[in-house]
Amino acid sequence: MGGSSPCASCKLLRRRCAKDCIFAPYFPSDDPHKFAIVHKVFGASNVSKMLQELPVQQRADAVSSLVYEANARVRDPVYGCVGAISYLQNQVSQLQMQLAVAQAEILCIQMQQEPATLPPNTLIDHHHDDQDDKSLLFPNTTNNSFTAINPQYLSFASSSNVIQDPLKRESLWT
Repeated sequence: MGGSSPCASCKLLRRRCAKDCIFAPYFPSDDPHKFAIVHKVFGASNVSKMLQELPVQQRADAVSSLVYEANARVRDPVYGCVGAISYLQNQVSQLQMQLAVAQAEILCIQMQQEPATLPPNTLIDHHHDDQDDKSLLFPNTTNNSFTAINPQYLSFASSSNVIQDPLKRESLWT
């Protein structure tokens, strides 16, 4: 920046902002919190070294990543952004499970409305001990046959709760 206003880094560190200041393009004086948090977590010297090792066209992205990680470290000093990523991955897994349950419920409703009819020459495997008369037939699209499933495995269809943790039950739709 040179002559006018020092960048946020030089202002915080109380030094003169040189025209070739490595921080000036990425830490403007009107956003001092951005540099303050990065400096608190990583240190000005380390940030300067990182930026100098990168090509100029990659520095803005690196600063953006450093700011994100610094904010995550302040919120969660142990895990930082890895904790946020883990939380989001867990949410995705839970939502995928809820989607699978909802799709199974839809399939059960459809099967109750339209009883399955066997296409000609379809073989059914009846080798599941005491479940022969109690099994539901579900279409198997991969080999154009039906698969017998014991209704006890579909007991979730009447429940709107999904177990996400052994000690915690949470509603499927909330």
